[in-house]
Amino acid sequence: MIRLASWIVGSLIITALAAWLISLDGTLTLEAAGYRMQPQLGVAIFLFLLVAIVVIIVWGVVRRVISAPRSMARRNRERRREQGVEALSDAIIALQAGDPARARLLAREAQARLPSNPAARLLEARADLAVGDMAAAREHYRALIADERTALAALAGLYEQARTQTRPEAALTFARKALALAPQAGWAATAVFEDFVRRGQWAEAVAMVNVEAVSNREQRARKRRRQAVIETARARETETSAPLPALDHALTALKLLPDFVPAALIAARIHVNRGETRKAMSLLRRIWRATGHPDVALLYAHAQPGASAVDRLKRMGELVEMPPPHRAAALVLARAAIDAYDWSKARDALAPFTGKDATQGIASLMAEIEEGQSGDQGKAREWLARAVRAPRDPAWTADGLTSDEWEPISPITGRLDAFEWKVPVVASSRPASAEPALPMVQEPLAVLPLAQAGNPQ
Repeated sequence: MIRLASWIVGSLIITALAAWLISLDGTLTLEAAGYRMQPQLGVAIFLFLLVAIVVIIVWGVVRRVISAPRSMARRNRERRREQGVEALSDAIIALQAGDPARARLLAREAQARLPSNPAARLLEARADLAVGDMAAAREHYRALIADERTALAALAGLYEQARTQTRPEAALTFARKALALAPQAGWAATAVFEDFVRRGQWAEAVAMVNVEAVSNREQRARKRRRQAVIETARARETETSAPLPALDHALTALKLLPDFVPAALIAARIHVNRGETRKAMSLLRRIWRATGHPDVALLYAHAQPGASAVDRLKRMGELVEMPPPHRAAALVLARAAIDAYDWSKARDALAPFTGKDATQGIASLMAEIEEGQSGDQGKAREWLARAVRAPRDPAWTADGLTSDEWEPISPITGRLDAFEWKVPVVASSRPASAEPALPMVQEPLAVLPLAQAGNPQ
């Protein structure tokens, strides 16, 4: 209704203007080629407007005819681009759906319709890799390296291809190139870092960790732990050959993680070997109060070289009160008492933990006590039989493998900081790679993992 009213009003206004123009007084004289025309002024203006409209219409038609080929070409390009984008989208969907053959065909179609779009070629390379056509994938990736927009993605593809073909050196080469091109590339940094760790190049590894950017508390804590683990690995590696630098590395690790048992043990051993017994014992007392780790207590007992078993038991009594507050304390105290032939004290130390939940360590020590104190072979065999069925004690464990000592990386996967102090899931074990500087515990002793230090069971 409003539109109809507007149209009527507009028509009336136009009609009124036309009538007004025609009714204007005066004439206009036009002379051309011997002809003279004298139309009224209003008629002349009306004819001029009419001619202008006709010229505009004619020019519009001519311009459309002239530009028709160009418009058709543009529409064809737009249609090809739309078809290329659709093919590219379908190729991505097919690749994610697990149909690499169809994805490769669609990627080739997309590349034919979008020759200047590197994403189509990159997708075709991915599809080639998924199909197993390694040669074609390699050629596509190498061509894409020349384009700075796709260089990083191409290096990532070549890295994955090299890993698929079990070519670790080639994969590492591509990772290093990507890291030089884009230091923020996480996959490349991880690959290079893991190679440093695997080769034991701790200085390079810690340098990479030091420059890591952190944005929250969790990332900061993870960075500090990795730094501490690497510093401890450096200390462990040079503990015998270069004790002073090793001590610096161990103390640096303890600054980062104040209750890190492996670093504390290394630092304490170096102090003992240098004759700094008080420093070693002070450090071990602090770590024992924080973690309750049995290796700490055992090293504390042996902090004085040449001490007798009775002296070691007396020193252990300075660290562990009676009754022992947790199973780990009971085990180390009982071990020291057995070595000193103090059978009663050993039995009293283990008494609170000899119930149904007695572990292998408890049962084995009870067998020694029965045999050594009373010579009762029957009871000793009963405890040994019980030890076979008893739950295991915590030990240094990584990827199902147990070790007598902490190691910085897993010997199975090469993962950094893989060893944890916990109850092993399986029975596989690995002996210590080298003899410790001071006597260490031989039986796995019960204590909570380091993450729960300060609250031993």
